[in-house]
Amino acid sequence: MLQHAVSQSRRAFLSRTGQLTTAAAVAGLTGMSHEAAAQTTACEEDATVTSVKDSYYLLADVRLEEGFEKDGDVIVATRTALYTLEIKDGKIAALHAAGATLPTGLPSYQANGQLALPTMRDMHIHLDKTFYGGPWQAPRPRQGKTIMDMIALEEKLLPKLLPTSVERAEGLIALVQSKGSTVARSHCNIDPVSGLKSLEHLKIALEKHRQDFVCEIVAFPQHGLLHSKVDGLMREAMQMGVEYVGGLDPTNVDSAMEKSLDAMFQIALDTGKGVDIHLHETSPAGVAAVNYMIDTVEKNPALKDKVTISHAFALTTLSPEQLDETAGRLAANGMTIASTVPIGGLMMPLPKLTEKGVFIMTGTDSVIDHWSPFGSGDMLEKAYLYAQLYRGSDEYHLSRSLAISTGGILPLDKDGNRAWPKAGDEAGFSLTSASCSAEAVARVSARNATFHKGRLVSGGVGKA
Repeated sequence: MLQHAVSQSRRAFLSRTGQLTTAAAVAGLTGMSHEAAAQTTACEEDATVTSVKDSYYLLADVRLEEGFEKDGDVIVATRTALYTLEIKDGKIAALHAAGATLPTGLPSYQANGQLALPTMRDMHIHLDKTFYGGPWQAPRPRQGKTIMDMIALEEKLLPKLLPTSVERAEGLIALVQSKGSTVARSHCNIDPVSGLKSLEHLKIALEKHRQDFVCEIVAFPQHGLLHSKVDGLMREAMQMGVEYVGGLDPTNVDSAMEKSLDAMFQIALDTGKGVDIHLHETSPAGVAAVNYMIDTVEKNPALKDKVTISHAFALTTLSPEQLDETAGRLAANGMTIASTVPIGGLMMPLPKLTEKGVFIMTGTDSVIDHWSPFGSGDMLEKAYLYAQLYRGSDEYHLSRSLAISTGGILPLDKDGNRAWPKAGDEAGFSLTSASCSAEAVARVSARNATFHKGRLVSGGVGKA
């Protein structure tokens, strides 16, 4: 009982202070004062390069992790060293240790000793509808409002958002790139109000960034697949380059759990697409929906490894025995959980799911819209929250927490051997002034440069 009380107290504290920690995270605190950072920027401004489009070049003095340091059996630090990355045709052709003979005649740039982190992946975001890029607008009060009330409000807002949705989507892309993310999955409204316009506009924005950003699209029936009668529109969306069929709370919104889920899965089966459903329900109906989806995947092998449950709050209501069984079935069917690492009253069992082999990914959800104003677009912040919520404050567990932000890619494996980067890997990474990934997670260190397939897409580096 005492341990439970402490856990709840800690979560209450985090919930109250979450906005403060987010503000600190967005400021990119790495132990350097704002004044010192400003002086450093001023000194290096003339030497900063903000565009690297060479197909073959060197990036010198990149800090990479080499192994763990121990005090007895306890990991207490991370050992790093400086390398020159040889980058060719969007891939890391070679890693050259300090003092090695380098290829001659190539353009050369300077990382100035900054730490490389793997590409961040924002795997649950809504690029198509946002207040971001416009004047400040807080959401309306949510107290006493149902999801159907919010849908009714959205029906009035969408016509006002559509005229600027391309530009605002591009603004969100630039934001997440500045935080180190160049891979994303965006849910896109398919509803009677916007029809296919939101999708058309999102595709325009993504086409403008096809060289520097990769994004899967989920056709999302935000107003209910059955409730809004959009089966036909959803099927049209599947022919427009959409990778996933979306869904939403089949009981609370569509009032027919099995019929709603069957309709969603049938579109996926008919078109060969995957599924990514928003499931917020925490009532027994939410648990029933999870079990029904697992049953459906078991009966349809074509759906294996292709289903994501976003949010999945119903998992917080399961007993330990029920969670073990459910997690085992999710893992056996390759079903993924997408979580925003919530800091409110719901304690998602993410470590247990991972332990059972369920793949966990994270995302922004809303940056700022009529649902929430708190999104920062920063996946490293999600690792920071994960480490705090699940007591990962030591060097080893801080370094492991990074996995939720990078799709499981970590610089060091569990034994301290380098797992990333290696020759042949795609040249996608961000540069930060942190000394190691554990510090980057704990301090939410600013990403000062972001590379995607060898191209500098955000921030800057030095000219060697």
